Amino acid sequence: MNYAQIKNCDVANGPGIRVSLFVSGCTHHCKGCFNSETWDFNYGRAFDDGAENIIINALNSDYIKGMSLLGGEPFEYQNQKALIPFIEKVKQRYPDKSIWCYTGYDFDRDIKGRMLDKYPETKIFLSLIDVIVDGEFIESKKNLSLRFRGSSNQRIIDVKKSMAIGKTVVLDEYDT
Repeated sequence: MNYAQIKNCDVANGPGIRVSLFVSGCTHHCKGCFNSETWDFNYGRAFDDGAENIIINALNSDYIKGMSLLGGEPFEYQNQKALIPFIEKVKQRYPDKSIWCYTGYDFDRDIKGRMLDKYPETKIFLSLIDVIVDGEFIESKKNLSLRFRGSSNQRIIDVKKSMAIGKTVVLDEYDT
């Protein structure tokens, strides 16, 4: 897997100050995407031990609330496979830091409805994520006043609660 960028102090992609990893590779190609260069799976640099260590070390500060995964598309199958061992390390070392994941896939239709049955890795990946912001960016629904989302069709989902009760639990942007 390649990645486009690591942000050590990100305040736009989840609550508090976070470390964000922008992975490469996305098949959605949303019109108006703010990060279209990351559509290419070969864009950026290899996500290697050096990149992992940068993130692990950045997460060590008490003021960092967690890590956010963006893209590109973290839920592309090959990205899931590459991210699982890394996120397991993060969760083991920092169990109290939240993991947020931004995806253009719809949580109900695509992730639960298709990927869970097709890829065993998806179940593992979901078990490591606390919150998903789902849905493709839709330019006609762009709303700059929304926290943690780019367009009004996107939802902030509590993954743990959703998987536990079998029903999607959508969080209010101010409950996060």
